[in-house]
Amino acid sequence: QVQLVESGGGLVQPGGSLRLSCVAHGIIFANYNMGWYRQAPGKQRELVAIITRGTITNYQDSVKGRFTISRDNAKNTVYLQMNSLKPEDTAVYYCNAVHFFSSAAEYWGQGTQVTVSS
Repeated sequence: QVQLVESGGGLVQPGGSLRLSCVAHGIIFANYNMGWYRQAPGKQRELVAIITRGTITNYQDSVKGRFTISRDNAKNTVYLQMNSLKPEDTAVYYCNAVHFFSSAAEYWGQGTQVTVSS
C-alpha cells in the first residue's frame, strides 16, 4: 500500500521558517519525481516545487529564492525548506509522487496545514 506522510506544518509568524517532510512508503522512491503543491481556501491546488529523480528542481515564481526542495533517497523522504514566509503562503501543503516513466502512477499525501500569521 502506497502512503505519502507529510509532517512539519504549523503556525509561524511572517518572516519565519518551516521545513516540511514527506516520507514515502510502498514505492521505489528513487523512481519517482516528487513535488509539493498547496491549496489555499477558495483557490485551486497549485504547484509549489518539484524535484526529479535526477534532482532537477523547478519552483513557482512566487517562492523562488525563499523555498528549497530536496530529497534523500536513502530515507525515502522529500523536504521543503520554507524561509521568509508570507501570509499568502498560508495553505494546506500536499506531497506528490509521479513515476518517472508512467504518469499514471501518481500518489498524494493527506496534506499538512501551514499558517503564516502574526
